Amino acid sequence: MSIVHSDGLGQFQQDNATPHAWRVAAKWLQEHSSDFRHFHWPPKSPEMNIIEDIRDALLHAVENRSPPPRTPIDLWTVLKDEWCELPPRYLQTLVESMPHRVAALLCVRGGPKRY
Repeated sequence: MSIVHSDGLGQFQQDNATPHAWRVAAKWLQEHSSDFRHFHWPPKSPEMNIIEDIRDALLHAVENRSPPPRTPIDLWTVLKDEWCELPPRYLQTLVESMPHRVAALLCVRGGPKRY
């Protein structure tokens, strides 16, 4: 984390999905917990992670490509191109949606909720 956030202001967020909660991953997080602040999210709450919205947008953009990417290198190129085409206003809207998402989560006391 210090490589990315040398100012010490970085926060680590993970969604507790099964692969992320795996024993090896959990052990690594525990061993390195002093290297970063761990921002705790409720388990398996993709609605709280705006990267899921971005992933969906990229997925739809790739699916709508004609011709579709045929190789892993083509796919990587398309994903990078589509990432750069995401409108800044779309990304800002996702960031601005966070208070509403958190409020919805609080209303259901941490249970699953689509905002």
